[in-house]
Amino acid sequence: MIRVYLDTSVYNRLYDDKNQVSIFLEMQATISILNLIETKKIQSVNSFVLEYENQKHPILEHRNAINEYLKKSNFKQLVNESIKNRAFQLEIEGIKPIDALHVACFEASNCDYFITCDKRLLNRCKSLSIQAINPIDFIKELENEN
Repeated sequence: MIRVYLDTSVYNRLYDDKNQVSIFLEMQATISILNLIETKKIQSVNSFVLEYENQKHPILEHRNAINEYLKKSNFKQLVNESIKNRAFQLEIEGIKPIDALHVACFEASNCDYFITCDKRLLNRCKSLSIQAINPIDFIKELENEN
């Protein structure tokens, strides 16, 4: 079964401005991904980083809704020295600290896909040969496999 790691930008895409076409499409793809997780057609991974970032969300209603999605994850990646060391290496490669922790958690949890709406992070991951994808392309890839 496919296992995915959604970074915080994906969960937050549900609450972004729907007037931009690309954001609207990513939002629809995110809803599809969350539905696949809920119906157990794919697995998702939660992490201490996702929970940490979500706790800082300024809107309580959004924070609570995202927390409910995180609870539906099949696995939770905890912090360890290996993840800290890998995140530090990724920072040296040009990835922001919190994003580096997300990527390190993704790698440690043996996920098939790291899904993000952050274009800068997506481009950086691709340049480092990290299996990163945006929600729209992930849905397209799933459809092509079926």
